[in-house]
Amino acid sequence: MAVWKVAPALAAGCTAVLKPSELASVTCLELGDVCKEIGLPSGVLNIVTGLGHEAGAPLSSHPDVDKVAFTGSYATGQKIMVAAAPTVKPVTLELGGKSPIVVFDDVDIDKAVEWTLFGCFWTNGQICSATSRLLIHKNIAKEFIDRMVAWSKNIKVSDPLEEGCRLGPVVSEGQYEKIKKFVANAKSEGATILTGGVRPKHLEKGFFIEPTIITDINTSMEIWREEVFGPVLCVKEFSTEEEAIELANDTHYGLAGAVISGDRERCQRLAEEIDAGCIWVNCSQPCFCQAPWGGNKRSGFGRELGEG
Repeated sequence: MAVWKVAPALAAGCTAVLKPSELASVTCLELGDVCKEIGLPSGVLNIVTGLGHEAGAPLSSHPDVDKVAFTGSYATGQKIMVAAAPTVKPVTLELGGKSPIVVFDDVDIDKAVEWTLFGCFWTNGQICSATSRLLIHKNIAKEFIDRMVAWSKNIKVSDPLEEGCRLGPVVSEGQYEKIKKFVANAKSEGATILTGGVRPKHLEKGFFIEPTIITDINTSMEIWREEVFGPVLCVKEFSTEEEAIELANDTHYGLAGAVISGDRERCQRLAEEIDAGCIWVNCSQPCFCQAPWGGNKRSGFGRELGEG
């Protein structure tokens, strides 16, 4: 993701300042070492680590910074727009998401279950495009949910360096506590936690949480409306294509979405009707550098990647 922003700037002959998240700085520092190794002149790519208010905020408002491109939360995106406003500098924002995955009753259930779980649990759900709202056709809902729960219980949660690991810990204690609070609030609002939402019994230390599936959702619940940024999938049934579209668009966000169906014309219709920057058909999460990437609504504006 750092290279998405840095490479076009350098290719255009600009210098760049890269400010990574304080929780995930190591790979960006490694990128700096690689650039130094290949002979990129000093000062062309500058990597500044630190907390957002100490490092990110001054960069956003500095008069010598001509453009800001940011990936992160909606709340921080708001602050960046405010900081950039006095100098009227252009801003590209790729913010949060609460993306839908819509599964119809004409699918190969096992393949659809696999894509559904991958779309939400990949990188532990710590990805802004996670398809964390499953809309499942009522005709196959029970069988589909039963298979999802069974599959989820077999996902190996462990130290990421352990062979066969499929889910490691979440990024920080703060995020771990936030995810647990989302799950607890969902339960208190009347939702059902079918599986997960707790620390795995075999892991006493670390910020590990079992992949979580939540049903009995209504659209006013926090778990339906807010981005969790963790391995938490909420499930709601639908009966008609029109209802699926309405539920898919029932969000302030609009980064991504997915449609799983054997009917290509139906997939095309939903891809056009769902208000999101990227729609996957019969898959979830692949990223193609040839295609533009970015969101609508509160998921931000501007595009990265793409041939243009």
